[in-house]
Parts: sequence; C-alpha cells; structure tokens
Amino acid sequence: MLRRYLLPPLLLVLAATVPLTAQGQSYPSKSIRIIIPFPPGNTLDTMTRLIGPILIERLGQNVIVDNRAGASGMLGLELAAKAPSDGYTLVGGQGGTLVVVPQTFKKVPYDPFTDFAPIALSTRNYMGLAIHPRVPFKSMQDLIAYAKANPGKLSFGTGGQFAVPHLALEMLRVNAGFTYLLVPFKGTAEAVTAVTGGQIDAVMAGITGLATHVQSGKLRLLAVTARTRAQEFPNVPAISETIPGFEPFAAWFGYLAPVGTPREIVVRLNQEINRAMALPDVKEKLNSLGLTVVTESPEYLAQTLKTDFEKVGKLIRDIGFRQQY
Repeated sequence: MLRRYLLPPLLLVLAATVPLTAQGQSYPSKSIRIIIPFPPGNTLDTMTRLIGPILIERLGQNVIVDNRAGASGMLGLELAAKAPSDGYTLVGGQGGTLVVVPQTFKKVPYDPFTDFAPIALSTRNYMGLAIHPRVPFKSMQDLIAYAKANPGKLSFGTGGQFAVPHLALEMLRVNAGFTYLLVPFKGTAEAVTAVTGGQIDAVMAGITGLATHVQSGKLRLLAVTARTRAQEFPNVPAISETIPGFEPFAAWFGYLAPVGTPREIVVRLNQEINRAMALPDVKEKLNSLGLTVVTESPEYLAQTLKTDFEKVGKLIRDIGFRQQY
C-alpha cells in the first residue's frame, strides 16, 4: 500500500529553497520512498508517518511511505536491499528484522551488515513484564520464587515465538534459573487480551503495547528490561535490579539505505531525521506511545546492530534454538 504525503504548492516551493548540502549536492531532486516492511499501524509505520511531513518540508520533495508486509518483514527488507544506492529508497529497520530474523530463519534474502547502509536509530522500545492485577505477585522476586517452586506452571504470553519479547523472556529465564510455560500469540494485542482475561499469568511485551493497559489498571507492570527505570514508570524497577547480570534488552527502530549510498546523502538524511525526531511535538507523541527518542549518528546504529547481533546470537546458542524454515 502506497500513501503519499503531499504539501500545498506554495509550501513545496518554499521547501525547495532549502540550501544544498555542504558538498554541493543537489540531493534530493525527486521523491523519496521509505519502505516499511509491515502493515500500516506498526510502530515503524506510525513513526514514519509522524515525521513524514517534516521531512517533506525540510527536503523539499515528496516522501512516499510504501508498506510491504510479509515473511516476518523479509519481503520489504529484500526489496530495499535490491534497490539502487542513490538515496531515493530507504527502509525502516528494527531489531526483529535485522538481528533476530537472520539468526532464527535458515533462508534470509538479505544480510544486515553487507546489504545496508545505516542512517539513524530513532527510537527504542523497552520490554515490560506485566501481570493481571489479581495475580498475587508483588515483585519480580515473588514471581521468580513461584516459578522456581512450580516448574513449568507459570504461563507467559508473547507476541510470536522467538520475536524480541520472547528472547527477552528467555534471557530472564536463563539468568534467573526458572522454567515457564510459553504461550505464543500472533501479536502483542492478543497476548495482552489473554492476560487481562485471565487465560495466562503474565506477558512480556514492548512498553508501547502495555502502557495504556497499565495506566488504566488492567495490567500491573512488575519490571522493565531497560538499563534503568523507565521515565514513564519511575516506580517500576528494572529487571537488572533483581537479577544481576541481566543485560538491557530493547526493541529499536530506525532507517537504512541500500549499501553503497553516498556518504554525504547518508549524513544529510541522518541530520534531517534527527531534527524531526527531536521536535518537542514529535518527542511528546512518541513518548506517549512508550518510545524513547534517539538522535545519534549512523555509526551508532551500526554499532547497536553489531552489539545486539552478538548478544542475541549468544542467547540463541545458549538455549539450543534450531533455525526454522
């Protein structure tokens, strides 16, 4: 599905007067397509549509959001990897498609390190462990003690098997030394519904999928996977406060271009995306969704990808997971 952001003619004329880059480049001289490898409404999609009009104004060209969902995000990433390296095709990337999928599927039609040029890591979404308010656990210590005393009885829901929330849960299991019953769902919404309905005991999911339910009292948040306590929930401890050695675990969202995209174009796009993300209205909206805004360099995204790839790879080896499909 292609949806276009269009500005009034006068605004386009004004936007077109934006100075060229320091290198004297005339980029961009035509529309820019941003491939989102998920359906409309996904976090990447929401984020991109929020900054889309700002990018149009800054760059002076139309921005096309192209939703190409399918095959756990692989369809859209493959399309982007094969696109010309001219700066006119970008792709929304996240930890799931660039870190987890390449290590859990046998046949992945792209290489996260050799097929893409990182542009910007724009937001992080930490995981939260939540339970139904009627579940008697008052803390992570209570939950872990119960799980150890009752092996395999504590039921956890996640939005998909071996997606980022499931891997965060596995990291907790390995570090805390307990077993549980996994109940995978197609998405976070279904897992949350199962907890609020009393079908399962707990859920591990991104804060974006839990925040409104926690704020309304339908769920109780026991802990977050961030390095420190989340700004939105200062009274909720980080798992690392209870489990020494637990590594911070977060989903992240950002933008990449096909490998070979000129450096000056990557830098220009990084600057404009960061400017858009840093605007107060944009930050406020994204924070309300449970997202933490990041405005760093292309190298920051490259290093995050490398670090997370190694961390997830070790976890997958530790739990003995076999690649699928």
